[in-house]
Amino acid sequence: MIDSHCHLDFSAFDSDREQVLQTCTERGVSTFVIPGTQANAWDNLISLCNSSGRLNFALGLHPYFLDDYCESHLQQLDELLTQQQGHVVAVGEIGLDFSLSIDSDLQEQVFTEQIRLAQQHDLPIIVHHRRSHNALIRLLKEKRFGNGGIIHAFSGSYQEAQTYIDLGFKLGVGGIITYPRAKKTREVIAKVPLTSLVLETDAPDMPINNKQGQRNSPVYLPIILQALQALRWEPAEVVKQACWQNTFDILVNIKT
Repeated sequence: MIDSHCHLDFSAFDSDREQVLQTCTERGVSTFVIPGTQANAWDNLISLCNSSGRLNFALGLHPYFLDDYCESHLQQLDELLTQQQGHVVAVGEIGLDFSLSIDSDLQEQVFTEQIRLAQQHDLPIIVHHRRSHNALIRLLKEKRFGNGGIIHAFSGSYQEAQTYIDLGFKLGVGGIITYPRAKKTREVIAKVPLTSLVLETDAPDMPINNKQGQRNSPVYLPIILQALQALRWEPAEVVKQACWQNTFDILVNIKT
């Protein structure tokens, strides 16, 4: 299994990162994609991923951290994408989060610039969303972004899901589907094409059902897979293999 979105570089894993990876191995989680979130953490992220053949990195500016944004960050990102050509798997985690107090115009500006860099470097993107599907879809269409990517932690409508799929994106399936109350998302994930789905945890955030208030971890990815298999009509092994292949199909340069 591939965890297509986790933040193993975060300090929440500093005390037991190697043990987490060992437990993941025992549970069949073999490969990880770690998106970047802020400029001052990119070097450490790259170093961590270079230390293991199983860890892959993306580079991007997450909307959460734009309070510290300056234009030089985009130049730095451009330079790193050039230096890490053949190693970086995507531009991300980028996106729009309209639940934040950070100015929406600034968010759109930074997101648009990162789309441009992804086009320039021929990379997919990993997209964060919250209360922002309409704006994201509008910008992706306006900029004619054709490299696709992953809509992280998808929780929109079936129509929105289909629009993203038509634009070349996969949908990130995470812990939300383990909650029975997440009826809308579970129904959408059960209905869209299997070829559009990838697995993720977003660890240490977005804990699965019955683990609320605890640190999330990639070790729980098999539980998310089981929840997905229960929602789908295809044989369980077909679902598992499809999620693996879909991740390779949409992200570049993944090492296992």
